[in-house]
Amino acid sequence: MLGLKLPTDPRWASAAEMHLSDILTDHAYCEQKAASTAISLMITYPELSDLVTEMAALAREEMSHFEMVHKRILERGMTLGRERKDEYVAAITKFFAPHGDRMKRLVHRLLIAALIEARSCERFRVLSESVQDAELATFYSRLMASEANHYTMFLKFARQYGDRAEVDRLWKELLAYEASVVATFTNPQYVHG
Repeated sequence: MLGLKLPTDPRWASAAEMHLSDILTDHAYCEQKAASTAISLMITYPELSDLVTEMAALAREEMSHFEMVHKRILERGMTLGRERKDEYVAAITKFFAPHGDRMKRLVHRLLIAALIEARSCERFRVLSESVQDAELATFYSRLMASEANHYTMFLKFARQYGDRAEVDRLWKELLAYEASVVATFTNPQYVHG
């Protein structure tokens, strides 16, 4: 359903569990950045009422996810670490060259957001099936469904605001590009690492 071209190696989850504090910190910041993206889209495209409505709800949901992750950090006697640059997102955003057309920029941002949510969904599935901590496994299983909904919402908006055939072509190309990016990442301390 997600269309990802390169599945996560199950060894990533095993290694990630050994760096749980780092993974939880990275995950918390991923949720915060997702909320920021939703707010940015509302501010940049205020005339698109359906987008604004959905992004307002998404920003609230993503911040509630941040709070849930932070709670789990505290429950495990850890503290929220410092934010680190998300090299995965930095690499993915390079796929689209800067564009002067405002609506094309929107479509590009929506496709990138859809891809990030799809990969997060897939990583959360891997974590839910692999981590030994039963509470965390259940937590990631529940979050997986939210990420899948976000992925489909962003893709739907991209198709709504762009030419469907062009959007579908770009989506396929972006998926292939993302597979080449993911193949180079081996850091289990990051959700997208």
